[in-house]
Amino acid sequence: MVTKASGARRAAAAGEAMAVVDADGLVSDWSEGARRLTGYTAADVVGRPAADLVEGDATVARRALLAHGETLLTLRYRDGRPRRTAVRMVPLLGGTDGRRGFVVVASPNPPEAALGELAFQQASMSMSVFDTGQRYLRMNDVACRDMGRPEAEFRHRYYPETVEDADHSRGFLRHLEMVVETGRPVHYESWTRSPSGRRTHAWNLEMWPVRDRTGALIGTALAAFDSSEQHRARRRLALLNEAAGSIGTKLDVVRTARELAELVVPRLADFASVDLLESVFRGEEPETVPVDGGVELRRAAHHSATPGVPEAAIGLGSADLYPSFSPPARALLGGEPVLARTGDHDLDTWFARHDARSAKLRETTAHELSLMAVPLVARGTTLGVAVFVRSLTPEHPDAFDQDDMILAEELCSRAAICVDNARRYTRERTTALALQRSLLPRAVAGQAAVDFASRYLPALSQAGVGGDWFDVIPLSGTRVALVVGDVVGHGIHASVTMGRLRTAVWALADVDLPPDELLTHLDDLVEHLAAGDDSGGGEIGATCLYAVYDPVARACTIASAGHVPPVVVRPDGQVDVIDVVAGPMLGVGGLPFESTELELPEGSVLALYTDGLVEARDRDVDTGTAALRASLSGPLGSLEGACDTVLRDLLPDTPADDVALLLARTRALDADQVAVWNFADDPSLVADARKLATDQLVRWGLENAVFVTELVVSELVTNAMRYGGAPIELRLIRDRTLICEVSDASSTSPHLRRARTFDEGGRGLLLVAQLTDRWGSRP
Repeated sequence: MVTKASGARRAAAAGEAMAVVDADGLVSDWSEGARRLTGYTAADVVGRPAADLVEGDATVARRALLAHGETLLTLRYRDGRPRRTAVRMVPLLGGTDGRRGFVVVASPNPPEAALGELAFQQASMSMSVFDTGQRYLRMNDVACRDMGRPEAEFRHRYYPETVEDADHSRGFLRHLEMVVETGRPVHYESWTRSPSGRRTHAWNLEMWPVRDRTGALIGTALAAFDSSEQHRARRRLALLNEAAGSIGTKLDVVRTARELAELVVPRLADFASVDLLESVFRGEEPETVPVDGGVELRRAAHHSATPGVPEAAIGLGSADLYPSFSPPARALLGGEPVLARTGDHDLDTWFARHDARSAKLRETTAHELSLMAVPLVARGTTLGVAVFVRSLTPEHPDAFDQDDMILAEELCSRAAICVDNARRYTRERTTALALQRSLLPRAVAGQAAVDFASRYLPALSQAGVGGDWFDVIPLSGTRVALVVGDVVGHGIHASVTMGRLRTAVWALADVDLPPDELLTHLDDLVEHLAAGDDSGGGEIGATCLYAVYDPVARACTIASAGHVPPVVVRPDGQVDVIDVVAGPMLGVGGLPFESTELELPEGSVLALYTDGLVEARDRDVDTGTAALRASLSGPLGSLEGACDTVLRDLLPDTPADDVALLLARTRALDADQVAVWNFADDPSLVADARKLATDQLVRWGLENAVFVTELVVSELVTNAMRYGGAPIELRLIRDRTLICEVSDASSTSPHLRRARTFDEGGRGLLLVAQLTDRWGSRP
């Protein structure tokens, strides 16, 4: 006989259920407490295998008892009902050949030591135990529910045999192996579907080694926490954070719409489109006017997870009419998001009535769709609507929910603000550009001193339209003024300032002031404009280059107010930068301007331009000027072609500043086109002046102009002798028109006056004004 352990004796004395199991696994003793617990008498069980009393795999139960000394077992009671019972096992002393029996003690009321087993089974998270070969030993109820099958179907099976062959499965297995290899806990995260479900989950798994009482590693335990909601929340926050930097990078309506569509695909939707009201594209105030036929929207952007965007039923830039019952129209008119999916009456009706969309659906998907239409609302105004679509597949069965709608609203709200900013910028830029173009010259008549070509390119940057301008102004004596200027700043304010300065230059040029004096008066004007500007725009600054070319003398006089110097291309192909004394910018005040005079052979080309042509962030003015000289070298050919060549050679695709370019090829009047006579201060010489002018006109073949010219010469020479004094000069210039000039020594400018009935004089200039196309005087 063997001797029972002291613990078994105490259990029997306490009335607990006790059984003795010999080394062969047979029941050799059965207590009264065991009979009361299970209903079996000693005669029923003694001599039978103890495994017959265990529900399920008795081997697993034996291993658990050997490893821990206690566990929860499901026993078969006599009444046929299986019951979970806390069981402890105590080895018997003695035995032969190293084989020992055991005393098994069970209690209907589990002791504190068995609470761990209960906690394992009833845990709210998935828990499992694997042996060192990654085979299942135990699974709690949540683990069985996640796997979709009972524990018995997994016991002793190798983990890879129970799951799909995928990256997350291989990662899970590798971490199980790492616990066995290192004997240390590890953490593993995955984003996958559980075998029992269709929805993708985020799993946080803790894996740790299981050791017996001797410290030997006998398995791996794990607990899996479903952190899907936290994971989705982090993804939503990350998407919103990314939207702050990726939506609205440019003040461009279409680009902003494209940035929204590209951001949400594929992280939120499989397909996204952005449709805007037509007025938004033009920069106008949007007006959503519902009509019986629906609402017309224009496609600004769309993007798809599938290359080629096969889901798009309309092309970029195309307009489409959305019926009032369609989700996009409902979202647009109601100002609230609309959720829909295949099977909803309005969605199905809309698709069925729209041939293009119906055809696209048949081509691209055989699955149900989930659709979300979100209005783009900024500052209380609806600009358009964004549509997000998901294809509901077995791998991705989740339709849009309220969380998705809240996220989409946040994204669309930010995009709408950026679209509205772009719309407002478009409106201001369009207005400024229209204003500026209306102020720039379109055609210049009445001058023959130069042939010219020009280009004006507004900036494509977010700074807006600037204040660059150029002008070709006819002056007396066949001369011409060439002007180019640049107002500091951008936008409507700069354009308006440019218009005021351009008007001032025309007025001062009509007075025929020398270039340096003209810039002095213009500088004073800018100071007055700045002093009277109460708009808060600050000081007004501008640069200007003013050049006067005389085709008779073939001379050019140039003055600069802080402007980049002009370039001249001489007839022999030599390209030089004209050394102009650069005066201060307009508006500085108190500093003088100087003129530079040079002779220009006939056929020379003057290049006047603003700094946007030669200066950029990656290029200084000297480098840009050298590039301009290189572009103008060689035969120029037509001035129009030369302008295009210069812009192509010097400018990027998107210039950061406005550019004005004026190319003028000089013409010269031959000596036989000009006749000059000098007279003393003698009234009797007026007849000689008439005779000389008449003879010259006959030689020129202008007999038809003799009568008028005689009268004009007579009146002007007479006035010069009467009021001006010697030296008196008469000059006739024959070009596209006939010009008659008379100069005298007086510094007083002649002017028209109204002669009374009995006045003997005072009608000469009035007569001249009536007989000629234009008259005037210059100092």
